[in-house]
Amino acid sequence: MRKAVLFVLLAGLALPGLAENTRFWRQSSYAEFDKGTATGVALRSDGELLLAPRSQELADPNLEYLWAIAEGPQGTLYLGGGSPAKVVAVDASGETRTVFESKELEVHALAVDPKSGALYLATSPDGKVYKIPRGSEAAVLFDPGTKYLWDLVRAPDGALYLATGDKGEIFRIAPDGKGEKFFSSEETHIRALALDAAGNLYAGTEPNGLVLRLSPRGEAFVLYETPRKEVTALRFDSTGNLYVAGIGLKAKAPAVPGLPPGQQVPPQQVTTGGVSVTVTPTGAQQAVPTPAIPFLAAGGSDIYRIAPDGYPERVWSSPAELVYALAFDAQGRVLAGTGNDGKLLAVDSPTLFTYLHKAASRQVTALARAANGRVYLGTSNPGKLVGLGPELAAEGSFESDVFDAELFSQWGRINWQSRAANADSSVQLFTRSGNTSNPARNWSPWAGPATDAAGTPVASPPARFLQWKAVLRQTDSRTPGLSAVAVAYLRRNVAPTVEKVIVQAPGLAVRGIPLPPQMTQGARLELPPPTNRQGGGPGLQGQPQQQPQRFEPPPQGASEPGARSVVWSADDANDDDLQFSVFYRGENETRWRLMKEKLTEKFYTWDAATLPDGAYTIKVVASDSPSNPADLALTGENVSDRFEVDNTPPRIEPLAAAPRSRAAEVRFTARDSYSPLKKADYSLDAGEWKALFPVNRTTDAREHNYVFRLEGLEPGEHTVVVRAYDRFDNPALAQVTFTVK
Repeated sequence: MRKAVLFVLLAGLALPGLAENTRFWRQSSYAEFDKGTATGVALRSDGELLLAPRSQELADPNLEYLWAIAEGPQGTLYLGGGSPAKVVAVDASGETRTVFESKELEVHALAVDPKSGALYLATSPDGKVYKIPRGSEAAVLFDPGTKYLWDLVRAPDGALYLATGDKGEIFRIAPDGKGEKFFSSEETHIRALALDAAGNLYAGTEPNGLVLRLSPRGEAFVLYETPRKEVTALRFDSTGNLYVAGIGLKAKAPAVPGLPPGQQVPPQQVTTGGVSVTVTPTGAQQAVPTPAIPFLAAGGSDIYRIAPDGYPERVWSSPAELVYALAFDAQGRVLAGTGNDGKLLAVDSPTLFTYLHKAASRQVTALARAANGRVYLGTSNPGKLVGLGPELAAEGSFESDVFDAELFSQWGRINWQSRAANADSSVQLFTRSGNTSNPARNWSPWAGPATDAAGTPVASPPARFLQWKAVLRQTDSRTPGLSAVAVAYLRRNVAPTVEKVIVQAPGLAVRGIPLPPQMTQGARLELPPPTNRQGGGPGLQGQPQQQPQRFEPPPQGASEPGARSVVWSADDANDDDLQFSVFYRGENETRWRLMKEKLTEKFYTWDAATLPDGAYTIKVVASDSPSNPADLALTGENVSDRFEVDNTPPRIEPLAAAPRSRAAEVRFTARDSYSPLKKADYSLDAGEWKALFPVNRTTDAREHNYVFRLEGLEPGEHTVVVRAYDRFDNPALAQVTFTVK
């Protein structure tokens, strides 16, 4: 019996199967645009690019962190930060001067008396509250005797409320500097304070993320327990809604109405003290970071809105970004300074938000709005003062991420859409291309502008990589905006490759798995096109279709006498349909002979008897002609290792038995015309087979002599059968009958 050796060839399932024709690179979602680089351009969560408020760096206070901004008389801005603890004044002309500096680490809180112009500041750790009368030197106003001083708010009567940690206390400081403990909590830190119109004080805590409401007499009520660990900012809008920023994770988060729960938190790359650190959440309960530098908080953040009647609602959430500061713009939208990508966020509604600005620093840690509507940003890593708005930038630009067509490509037309009315003429698109993934490495220059939104030919040279840039300009009658961009491209046809050609062991047939008609081997499974997101509309040329998929089940091997099989793996970079031709050639021949053509499977089985005994090689040629015109079709090929065919069994001659008394001596010679012998055995009187060794003991030649003796035979007639195999398991049998007396 022949033994079959099964060879397993891995074949992919659900491989892409789109023949090479015109394709489209399309970007229209927030996630796609967020990979690009915006300058003077805002990105809305529905995927719209708009002109951002005009931004300007106003001052560099030579600080690593800016934690607080306060506006004083005549437009002077006070910036508090570290390290070390310092307060810098920036006048209306942009001139800076240091008004306070100490050996302490940070200035976390500032407050200004609008009548006298006096400045109040709080330092940490083991800090104090200082007062700087207008035109005078700083003096200690109050020493709370606690480690961290987090926030200061000034009441209408001139009193100051001071939030502290690590005992979670609030102090009330009278104008004369006399202070007293106003409230003591069970929390470790009181992180943020705010006052409502009725004189109630609101406090945000850590580590349980509480929002407390304190009456003028210090009576406390938990207004809301956030799902977050730390409340970093509290701000009231003009209608009495309280906005709350919470960061980090805690062991058990209560349910919150509004947005659905956030997804699992990915690892974050954050920076503290100029050192980048990767923070990977290992569970809901996170280690408490150094309170003075909360950049290591993991788990993202939320913004909540608490209505005047106390109803809480989550209006924004991120699994990775952290909110450090809150303010409001001239339109009444809540603004959030975030990290660790230095973005300024505007919450338009619970379902819509806009990233207005991306700072050069890692974090936006302080916000303030002037009476004229201008918003001031204080950043960290490094510390800068940036002014934003209120007017829009006259011009902004946006550079997309780099597109990899994966093959050398010819570019077609670029077209785009905007949801803004009459925006076409205020948007111009440029392109550049290259053959490295880095545009700075010898790409073509920017080509354009393309001004026809319906489609303009791309002027950049054919290449593998492409990038587009949009320039938005404000005009009297146009509102620039961009919601989708599509570029047509045709990849150069590349010859298919045949990676491996493997001839199987003799006696193995390879077959495909029977499939339903709609899933025949090599068939493309058509899926419905994706739903257009965020109202992009079908009018934009190049809206992508879901690529059809090719289903290729792996072949199966089965034992079949007389069969020979070849299997191969092949690939086409263009995802073209392929046809295969199988050729064979004898070892001493020069011409390839066709065995089978127009195969779509990656295997072929034939009857081994059709080839004479000898050594051969198999060549497989792959062609992409099913997916390309005849003049563009290409082929690729590969050749198997040498293999041998031996269909002829050995011969046994002569076979003779010489009887003796109760014994017999048997002799025979086994010969094979092509391959060496492999083994021999015998059976006496239909008994079990027993191995035989040739006279020279080793079985390694095409001819061997065998002599063996049978002992202890009973008188009478006996029959012995001998059997010999060649290296390809072709058997030869012979028998002889003799009589023992």
